[in-house]
Amino acid sequence: MIAEAFADAGVEGFVHAREIGVGGREFCHGADDRVVLASVFKIAVAVAFADEVAAGRLDASERTRVTSRYRIGGIGTAGCADDVEMSWRDLASFMMTMSDNAATDVLFHRVGQAAVDAVLTKAGLERTRILGCCEDLFASVVADLGTEDVEGALTDPDLVPKLSIVDPERTTSSTPREITTLLDAIWTDRAAAPQACEEVREVMSRQVWPHRLSSGFPSEVRVAAKTGTLPTVRNEAGVVTYPDGRSYAVAVFTRSSSPDLRDPAADAVIGRAGRLAVDHLRRTP
Repeated sequence: MIAEAFADAGVEGFVHAREIGVGGREFCHGADDRVVLASVFKIAVAVAFADEVAAGRLDASERTRVTSRYRIGGIGTAGCADDVEMSWRDLASFMMTMSDNAATDVLFHRVGQAAVDAVLTKAGLERTRILGCCEDLFASVVADLGTEDVEGALTDPDLVPKLSIVDPERTTSSTPREITTLLDAIWTDRAAAPQACEEVREVMSRQVWPHRLSSGFPSEVRVAAKTGTLPTVRNEAGVVTYPDGRSYAVAVFTRSSSPDLRDPAADAVIGRAGRLAVDHLRRTP
């Protein structure tokens, strides 16, 4: 059924799901294929930030300035016309709830690549690599095209397939299985200090986007998740918790031949695939 769902949506799909804290129970569909993370990488940044705060190395209430250096487009502080001053805590919230790219980069530069890599190592993610932050991803587009005028290229069906940002061998990438491994570690307080894991769970539960993973589940099911979007790439990874208390980590990654900015079928199939995966787990004895 899940292969048909992806085919009907006109995308290639990759899925892994597991029940939180329950070893051996999983759903796989291309679960070990390398996939482009896009903004799903921000989960690891959030863990690194929260762990720095829990260790007392960073004051979450301290304020910092988001300057024009980080204004690379998008929403939140990334789309502001003027410099913005916010606390580190609020920047982390903007990063996770609305996928603010500028907030992400300011946080990334504060905690550092080594701290983010340490999150991956602690969770045992051997096939996950995070190559810098959002400005690094966009810099790779400029390098690929040889020009800073990239806006039109990001919707050009001939140019997009040639870009590093959509090639999992040349950009920030992982596998669906490794992303649910990270989520399981966050939800069982093994990814970082328990206080840090709780902070990440809470901020992920406030994501504002309802059109992907959440669309597959009824309102009584709690969803805490993070989207990821690039030309031809639509993803979401998160944890769904049912009223009976059982929780499931779900990672759904899709790849399309179309770079259209709007693709409702591709968005919706993420919820459909996530629901099929979780239904399978709930039926498994």
